[in-house]
Amino acid sequence: MSSAPLVPADSPALAAADVARGIGRLFARNDIWCLAEVPLKNGRRADLMGIDAKGLIVIVEIKVARADLLGDAKWPDYLDYCDRFYWGLPPALDRAPLESETYRSDTCGVIVADGYDAEILRPAAFAPLAAARRKTQVEHLARIAMRRHMALIDPLCTALDAAH
Repeated sequence: MSSAPLVPADSPALAAADVARGIGRLFARNDIWCLAEVPLKNGRRADLMGIDAKGLIVIVEIKVARADLLGDAKWPDYLDYCDRFYWGLPPALDRAPLESETYRSDTCGVIVADGYDAEILRPAAFAPLAAARRKTQVEHLARIAMRRHMALIDPLCTALDAAH
């Protein structure tokens, strides 16, 4: 008896997971450790958010479809929460829109990734956070990482956390 995959092979969710995996591998080689789906204080959720060896914060917004990229007006809301911002895209996605003023090509970096690896095509400009904001963000990331780790070790901890 065979069953259909839970996620179709051509689904945007699978493509986004592949891009995230490739970027995670690139970042790990460069001593940047990241988490996926990180909620921010402004109500947004960063697709990937990481910290490099110097304590600088990186956010990656992943787009796997042209319509999603062109229709995203919320991405500037992430800039107040990172020192560097990247777009993460699959290799086949047209990157031409990211060269326009609308997407701040002078500020935002571009990473192309698949499920195996990634490459930085355009480095992100360094826009330093205020020290107090960086400290708050690093603590926020650390607590999320510890909570997720504990949930892996003991799923009951998640239920206890939700009760408080």
